[in-house]
Amino acid sequence: MANNADIKFNVDNLELFYGNFKALKGIDMEIKKNEITALIGPSGCGKSTFLKTLNRMNDLEDGVKVTGRIHLDGVDIYKEMDSITLRHRVGMVFQQPNPFPKSIYDNVAYGPRIHGIRKKSQLDEIVERSLRQAAIWDELKDRLNKSALGLSGGQQQRLCIARTLAVQPDLALELKKDYTIVIVTHNMQQASRISDKTAFFLLGELIEYGETTELFANPKNPKTEEYITGRFG
Repeated sequence: MANNADIKFNVDNLELFYGNFKALKGIDMEIKKNEITALIGPSGCGKSTFLKTLNRMNDLEDGVKVTGRIHLDGVDIYKEMDSITLRHRVGMVFQQPNPFPKSIYDNVAYGPRIHGIRKKSQLDEIVERSLRQAAIWDELKDRLNKSALGLSGGQQQRLCIARTLAVQPDLALELKKDYTIVIVTHNMQQASRISDKTAFFLLGELIEYGETTELFANPKNPKTEEYITGRFG
């Protein structure tokens, strides 16, 4: 199965231990080429730990043991590939959780500007749309030129979500023509809008994995339904 031409990653019975603590439990997953896969689930459920196994970032932490197999294009990344080669092929981008020491407006406009958008009317529209999607426009619309560092903790979190939304949906849909993308997100709207497949993690287990539209419309596991409808997590 690992040699299937459409499969980028084939994960087979993956388990990861921090000392005696089992953080990932028997994960089986196929990640297709040129698709966006979203990993969802409550904090501490194993999403980021799983993501880091795909380029062996966990090798850098003490006391970590990994069992099972992960194949990248049919090659076992733990037995047949060195970590430097792997990390050249599998990049990892972490969302910075802290606001930049700039205005609220400049925080959200930062990514679009890097991608060449300079027109003020266009930036205004992106800033407003992103802050609305992060449910914080009404709170911040009259203080866009104030420093983002003056916001409360909860407001800073939502500002960081808006900053990500300002670039990620369009950028991710563009990138997937050439790349296979796996994202960790707590934003259900974002997951349902931009991903092809969604994986729901809970307490180190992969509870449900499938086509995003199907998983959100007809979750097979009641735990998935509870999470996506906001009843826990």
